[in-house]
Amino acid sequence: MELPRYTGWNHFLKRAFDVVFSSLALVCLAPLLFAVAVAIWLDDGGPIMFKQKRIGLRGESFTIHKFRTMVVDAESKVDRMIEDAGGRALLFKVEDDPRVTRLGSVLRRYSLDELPQFWTALRGDMSVVGPRPQVAREVAEYSSDAHRRLLTKPGITGLWQVSGRSDLSVEESIALDLWYVENWSLTGDLAIILKTLKVVLRRHGAY
Repeated sequence: MELPRYTGWNHFLKRAFDVVFSSLALVCLAPLLFAVAVAIWLDDGGPIMFKQKRIGLRGESFTIHKFRTMVVDAESKVDRMIEDAGGRALLFKVEDDPRVTRLGSVLRRYSLDELPQFWTALRGDMSVVGPRPQVAREVAEYSSDAHRRLLTKPGITGLWQVSGRSDLSVEESIALDLWYVENWSLTGDLAIILKTLKVVLRRHGAY
């Protein structure tokens, strides 16, 4: 199968869409972003933002920005939790994660913690739509086929999010991301964004 080329006109089109959409989102959502930031600060007095190194286009690392939804020392506990869950880091997620704060569970339910990523997309490290951005320990477990996820920028939302979110198996999630990479189109991105709004409101698979 011939993969889509993310150069020339296609690259310009996708990047232009990311810049316009992310800029509008940040402006329109500014009051909500401020309200969430204040709520996190009042909740426990800890950092408002969560920053983490992720692997993006062509395997290059970048820093992701999200609203913090877990306790301050959450990252120090993840290796033990992965080990207790069987040792598989790829797409590791716990439905009733004890590290998630009470406010954080609400933010996750409505995907409000993801909103600062529009800034990351505006900077060019991410795209509005694309594969899920993953950490190095997840990429280390990739099969040879899964590395094709890195042929495009990771996205704030993606095909896996509108097809089951965290209820999907690892294999299903990877397969959906690969299908997206192999069949990208701007109209497809628009369809995923519209479906994302519906999925977020229904809250299925969000934790």
